[in-house]
Amino acid sequence: MIANVYKLKKGLDINLKGKAERQKVRCNPCEEFALVPDDFAGVVPKVVVKEGDVVKVGEALFVNKKYPEVKFPTPVSGIVTAIERGERRKVLSIRVKADKEQTYVDYGVKDVRQLDGSQVIDSLLQAGLFGYINQLPYAVSTTPDVKPKAIFISAFRDMPLAADFEFELEGNTKAFQAGLTALSKIAPTYLGIGGNQQNPALVDAADVEVNRFDGPCPAGNVGVQVNHVSPVNKGETVWTVQPTIVIFIGRLFLEGHLDLKKTIAFAGSEVRKPTYTDVVVGQKISSLPGINDISGVGHHCRIINGNPLTGRIDSVDGFVGAHSSEITVIPEGDDCHELFGWIMPRLKDFSANRSYFSWLMGSVRPYALDARIKGGRRHMIMSGEYDQVLPMDILGEFLIKAILAGNIDKMEQLGIYEVSPEDFAVAEFVDSSKLELQRIVREGLDMLRKENG
Repeated sequence: MIANVYKLKKGLDINLKGKAERQKVRCNPCEEFALVPDDFAGVVPKVVVKEGDVVKVGEALFVNKKYPEVKFPTPVSGIVTAIERGERRKVLSIRVKADKEQTYVDYGVKDVRQLDGSQVIDSLLQAGLFGYINQLPYAVSTTPDVKPKAIFISAFRDMPLAADFEFELEGNTKAFQAGLTALSKIAPTYLGIGGNQQNPALVDAADVEVNRFDGPCPAGNVGVQVNHVSPVNKGETVWTVQPTIVIFIGRLFLEGHLDLKKTIAFAGSEVRKPTYTDVVVGQKISSLPGINDISGVGHHCRIINGNPLTGRIDSVDGFVGAHSSEITVIPEGDDCHELFGWIMPRLKDFSANRSYFSWLMGSVRPYALDARIKGGRRHMIMSGEYDQVLPMDILGEFLIKAILAGNIDKMEQLGIYEVSPEDFAVAEFVDSSKLELQRIVREGLDMLRKENG
């Protein structure tokens, strides 16, 4: 049953060309997988394997250096082939060559209804899923010493080209409900759904409070939902869990072993046939169906591990992120040379403030936007742009100024404990100052975490 309906007016829906069709295509064969520590914000990795080690699914590749009980397991069984390091010996990835026949660590099937919160946490730590849970404040991977006042899950994905969770949910409803029940044993759990989502597994989910959020992007952001349901004050903590991770948790208790297979969207205007496909966390991007159609020499495109607003730039040699629900490909824009481009009416380009005549065509039309910023860095303009697309009870522009100034007291007063970088993704898109707002917020959160550490 739906407990509350929140109607949000602030925000902006960006309709990009290349949304995935609701059908699945099988991936190409893949032998190499990798776990990337950067997928887990706030974690300082300590590698616990060496090249040549044989590992089973569920055995740790690295652990959180500060909390060794939080481990991050291999998604496939096989042989550790490489530990890739960057500057100052930073761990970039740990690669595993997969066996043809997968072997798993057996944790035993458990009835989550008979477990208490501490037993659920112990099971998640043992299997290596605990590190997939994030927390507010700081928007980092959570730790066992933190006790949440609530747990939030958003099944509503509304970022551009985002995968439809209702499609991913098909065939996974039992695991999803088991995951919800397990999390509800730890703390009161809230499930956020979208205005048009009607799947009974979401609307009638048991053991959680279901809230409907009706409004433009970023209404689906879990941080936005936390702000409206149970805002985070100083000294409080909430956990945030992606819906895919809820399925992983449910499978652990139903099947007795770790299964990190998920359905992602391979989408974008540069993808010939945008569709869905089943992958395993850490699978090589080069194995995605149709990837060769966009990766030819001289093709000016950008591969993004995630959606166009919050994902990271990647390549065909990269690996599907632990938290990525889509791989998107958009034009880079480095081969565009427009005559009088800045003064032309631009009927095919999107504008949030009606600078182009394209707004006369309506909002239904999809746009093939490229990655160009279309303007250089400039001073911050206090124009109220952020507030128009940020459906949270905070002053976005003043918070950004406080972070840039390094004023921790102001940051706390202006609500930094409630936000994560992705909450500013749409504001970054419309920002006339061309500031990297998500990077700025990340730096502010890291600064505050260090100060309070």
